Amino acid sequence: MTCDLETAGGRRTIECRRRGSAWEMTLDGRILRVDVTATEGRWSLLIGPPSPDASSRRSYEVAVERRSNGERIVYVNGLAVPVSIVDPRERLVQRRGNVSDGTGPRSILSPMPGRIVKVLVREGDVVAAQQGLVVVEAMKMENELRAPRAGQVSAVKVVEGMSVEAKAVLVTLA
Repeated sequence: MTCDLETAGGRRTIECRRRGSAWEMTLDGRILRVDVTATEGRWSLLIGPPSPDASSRRSYEVAVERRSNGERIVYVNGLAVPVSIVDPRERLVQRRGNVSDGTGPRSILSPMPGRIVKVLVREGDVVAAQQGLVVVEAMKMENELRAPRAGQVSAVKVVEGMSVEAKAVLVTLA
C-alpha cells in the first residue's frame, strides 16, 4: 500500500509491505522494518533498519484519533501530530473530476530510489491517461509509472539502466 501523508512539515510518501510477520516501510527512500503490536487502542511500533538486530531500532507508542476529511491526529509517544492521509486512488478521482488539474506541465517523479528498467515513451509522444511511461525497479519489484492525465511528453530525463534517487524527475508531460 502506498499513500501520502501531509503534516505541517510537508508531504511524505510512504509505502508499506508485509514481510513475514513484520512490516517493511519505505519513507523518503529509506527502507525501515516495522514490528507492530496493538495494545489497548494504541499501537506499539518498533522501527529501524531492515536488519534483524532489534537493538538498532527505536520504540514508539502510536495512537490515532480520526477526524473528518481524511484528517487524523497521530499521537507519537504522547506528542500530537496533525496528519492528513491522502489515498492515491482518491487523488486520481479528484484529478479526473477537476478540469483545472489537467493543465500545465506535469513532472513524473520516481517514488523511490531504484533503477530504470524500461522507458516506454519518447519526447514528443502523445499519451493517454494511465498509459505507462517508465518502469522503475526497486528491491526486486518493478513499478510502472503511468501518466496521470492525457498529454504530450515534453521531456524524458532518464535512460534504461540508469539509477535514480527518490523524487527524481523522470518524464515531463505538457
